[in-house]
Amino acid sequence: MANSAYYGTMLAAGMLLTGTLNTLLTKLQDKQCVGNCSDPDASKREYFEQPVWQTLNMFYGEMLCLACFYLFSMLRRRGESNAPGSGDGYMPIAEPSDDDDDDDNNNNNDAASNARIAEDVPTTDALPVAALSEAEYALAGAQEQLKPISGWATLWMWIPAACDLLGTTLMNVGLFFTTASVYQMLRGAVVIFSGLFSVLFLGHRLERFQIVSLALVVLGITIVGLSNVISPPVQIYSHARLGSASHEVDAEVWKAILGVSLVLGAQVFTATQFVVEEKIIRRYHLTPLRAVGLEGSFGAISIMAAIPVLHLAIGRYNPGGYFDAPSGFKQIVDNPSVWQTSIYIMLSIALFNFFGLSVTRYLSATSRATIDTCRTLFIWMSSLALGWETFSWIQVVGFVVLVYGTFVYNRVINLPF
Repeated sequence: MANSAYYGTMLAAGMLLTGTLNTLLTKLQDKQCVGNCSDPDASKREYFEQPVWQTLNMFYGEMLCLACFYLFSMLRRRGESNAPGSGDGYMPIAEPSDDDDDDDNNNNNDAASNARIAEDVPTTDALPVAALSEAEYALAGAQEQLKPISGWATLWMWIPAACDLLGTTLMNVGLFFTTASVYQMLRGAVVIFSGLFSVLFLGHRLERFQIVSLALVVLGITIVGLSNVISPPVQIYSHARLGSASHEVDAEVWKAILGVSLVLGAQVFTATQFVVEEKIIRRYHLTPLRAVGLEGSFGAISIMAAIPVLHLAIGRYNPGGYFDAPSGFKQIVDNPSVWQTSIYIMLSIALFNFFGLSVTRYLSATSRATIDTCRTLFIWMSSLALGWETFSWIQVVGFVVLVYGTFVYNRVINLPF
């Protein structure tokens, strides 16, 4: 029992640490100077602004999950082949015992655990999802009876991968114009769109507490967004500086609004991704680790195919812009701080998914949602300690309302009425 509690604590700590590092490292990469770094005029310095390359890096991290999936599958098959009786076709018959009932109960618990994992197909950054009812667990248990996804059917995973691609790229751009904590808080808006889409396209019915919690999330997101507009972060990026010095304040406000809008708009694609994933797992048996890996593979292929097309269509007419492929590649290769953080981000994404899946299996989906909410707090605290942002009471109020609404939605706490 003690070992089990220790293992659960280690998984939770691992998920919290890697999830926090993922966002902070991405923001740190945005702050890396890649041109005119010795110029005493800070306004003439160039910083790393390559959201497309960052999205590709994320998909590479997800692809590591697919490698882990095949490694675990190989080890499992090897373990089964070395089991007693596996070589000569003889399998000893176990004597009946009084423990049979206990074994049945354990098997039922394992089936319920597998059902939870089959129902929860998380993405790179696992976001809060509502806890499932017993009826939904029973429905998820039917996953064991579905045929495994294989062959051409795996191409269905290209659809959520495309949604992930669009959503992540928009969020990467939005992160240029927001602080790391505001960015992470705004991502909580995904429960609003996923709740709405689940009703429209999946036939779900929201209960009263879920409707109230979504209203609280909307209120919290609004307050957090206003805090970013009222006290906009100082823009250091070349694409964020518009107009003359006399219009600098107005430009920062508009860029803050743009950053908030991009992050919120990206949640539409993320919610669509969740809906499509649920559609797929209702039809095919698909383990979460493989699902993440497949999305990473298809996403990486899509990005690598799109990069030269975007460069020819847009990038070559806008040197140094988001879609200038040679410029982005050169910035990565010529700056050790950029490619090193890319490796760290890739590893943090892979480990975050691994720890998140393990938390869902050995603890619960609710525990995972709670840990993910705590991650936002740690990102905020770290950003304040690093001097990346200033303290704001408006943001505190918005965060409290957002957390309360998220906890109610995930049944961590109950409404007092």
